[in-house]
Amino acid sequence: MLKELYMKNFVEELRWRGMIQDIMPGTEEKLMEGPKAAYVGIDPTADSLHIGHLVSVMILKHFQSCGHKPYALVGGATGMIGDPSMKSAERNLLDEETLNHNVACIKAQLARFLDFDSDAPNKAELVNNYDWMKDYSFINFIRDIG
Repeated sequence: MLKELYMKNFVEELRWRGMIQDIMPGTEEKLMEGPKAAYVGIDPTADSLHIGHLVSVMILKHFQSCGHKPYALVGGATGMIGDPSMKSAERNLLDEETLNHNVACIKAQLARFLDFDSDAPNKAELVNNYDWMKDYSFINFIRDIG
């Protein structure tokens, strides 16, 4: 039912807008089979999006408008790590309060483009990798990864 009511050709929309040149064979057909999901990763080291986010947010907007489900993935856990090389002044180590503020501000900006609040089955979702990383202990990391 959703496919019949909401599905538009996402690839054709991007072509019409001059936003796509080449794609993997079969992509357009796969996207027309029914709703798919896609995400864009956003580093929450600042409380505002920047021009570098523009194209990816536009793509998510068109993705949602064509009946698909967009996810905005913010890297709260990676934002708490900062730049481990200590070479960058742009990826400073941030505390949880600052990161929560930045995530809330980013979501408010994204909400101007993406539908987070409706009852639509393809409403956007914001997910934060901090939510599933915060309780992962060093012991678990060494046991599972190291």
